[in-house]
Amino acid sequence: MQSHRITQGVEKAPHRALLKAMGYTRQQMDRPLIGVVNAFNEVVPGHIHLNSIARAVKDGVLAAGGTPLELNTIAVCDGIAMGHDGMHYSLPSRELIADSIECMVRAHAFDGLVFIPNCDKTVPGMLMAAARCNLPCIFVSGGPMLAGRGGTDLNSLFEGIGKVKAGKLSKDDLEKLEDEACPGCGSCSGMFTANSMNCLCEALGVALPGNGTIPAVHAARLRLAKEAGEKILALVAADTCPAALLTPASFINALRVDMALGCSTNSVLHLLAIAHEARVTLDLAQINRISESTPNLCRLAPAGPAHMEDLEASGGVYGVIAQLAKADLFDTSLPTVTGASFAQNLSACPAPRSETGVIRPIEEPYSSSGGLAVLFGNLAPNGGVVKRSAVAPEMMRHTGPARVFDGEEQAIAAIYAGHISAGDVVVIRYEGPAGGPGMREMLGPTSAIVGRGLDTSVALLTDGRFSGATRGAAIGHISPEAAGGGPLALVQDGDLIDIDIDGYALNLRVSDEELALRRAAWQTPVQELTGYLARYAQMVSSADTGAILQAANTQGERR
Repeated sequence: MQSHRITQGVEKAPHRALLKAMGYTRQQMDRPLIGVVNAFNEVVPGHIHLNSIARAVKDGVLAAGGTPLELNTIAVCDGIAMGHDGMHYSLPSRELIADSIECMVRAHAFDGLVFIPNCDKTVPGMLMAAARCNLPCIFVSGGPMLAGRGGTDLNSLFEGIGKVKAGKLSKDDLEKLEDEACPGCGSCSGMFTANSMNCLCEALGVALPGNGTIPAVHAARLRLAKEAGEKILALVAADTCPAALLTPASFINALRVDMALGCSTNSVLHLLAIAHEARVTLDLAQINRISESTPNLCRLAPAGPAHMEDLEASGGVYGVIAQLAKADLFDTSLPTVTGASFAQNLSACPAPRSETGVIRPIEEPYSSSGGLAVLFGNLAPNGGVVKRSAVAPEMMRHTGPARVFDGEEQAIAAIYAGHISAGDVVVIRYEGPAGGPGMREMLGPTSAIVGRGLDTSVALLTDGRFSGATRGAAIGHISPEAAGGGPLALVQDGDLIDIDIDGYALNLRVSDEELALRRAAWQTPVQELTGYLARYAQMVSSADTGAILQAANTQGERR
């Protein structure tokens, strides 16, 4: 076992002495040492309860004959960080999470790992670390929040602000909504980024059935955590490592589920980064091919009225997998952390409840193509991502004049002031991975557009990204980014922009000659950055490659 490097032999007496200083006995040292990677803090509502999840995991590890050792990571709440300088740190925290776990795991010789993520960047950060460290591991999240009264959620607040600004909602009603929309702990209750990634952990085979959908406050979540703690010992005994699970075929499975569920656009960014760590080739063109052949089966908030608790009651992620498998759109032969294949797991799952209507039959999808689409054209040579399932039918094709803003603050002020009109295409630039830096989420501007009743007539383009709660014709991740001289930097007010989501196209109606003249006059914007953001901006890659740090994991052949 890996832990023998610090627990066995005469030469390891100093190591054992340090373990004994914490109260560990020799008998405990002789058992498999299991790292319990906990993202608990008292800042993030999705993480406030993770100590109870960790306690259940440790109980499972102890019951199965292992010795649990807990370590912690940071976590940023995107909702709290939204709309101010804090959002610059959200995406960059993903790399810190992965790097800090690598440091702790490599330094302390664990035999296996149980990862306890929940909110946005902890899930991909931990998956990146799992692929990098390649030790037997299993994921068990903290689970989703219940929806608020009347089916409200966090997005209801962001859209409510726009309604107040437009005179459609009173401040008293907004405060009442504020009291009801987030009723307790857990990751925000719609198919937003955190829940998207926790569901995709099931599709990748690294989490037990129910990981993405069992509500945070249900006792079944604690039972799942105990089962994960027990399972890790079997995975250690079998030496089942992420390299055996995070394969090209499993990423295709995950993308199929992504398209069927209508996951957050951020899932594309994160799957690209995780694939990079797993040394699996994945690109945006491949994602479009999978989307084109995968029907969209679910419309959870923000695309529809249902929430995560409704998906759980309808069969969860495995209910979606069962539908995809009927059309040979999911490889059920692949292994999972249960020790069985997806096919075997499916046979043990309860039959999905089709009467709820949350998961549509494969024969009657919402659409024949997936929930996400990647658009290409002279405005996005390397791609831009849209949550197609959350776009109004009348906005699937749109041509309108550009309204250009150099940053989120300018744009949201204009929207609140009523300066955006039906037909406009709002362009928010210099918000990319390096230009932001940190690729801020634009939930504020998109929610303001919805709140003013413009989501069926106004599109928004950015080299930044969107919350999973965003709905409407919001196209993000536009690459190359404006700060790197991408075409988005050359757009001027009044330029006509053509959007064709089903045609996967995004084009600027400006001649090549005119763009050449604008490029000759364009100057790289100067940023005054310090600390981590300065280093991050220097090292981060483009969104179309997952916004990975260029110096990370560059060795080795890719498969």
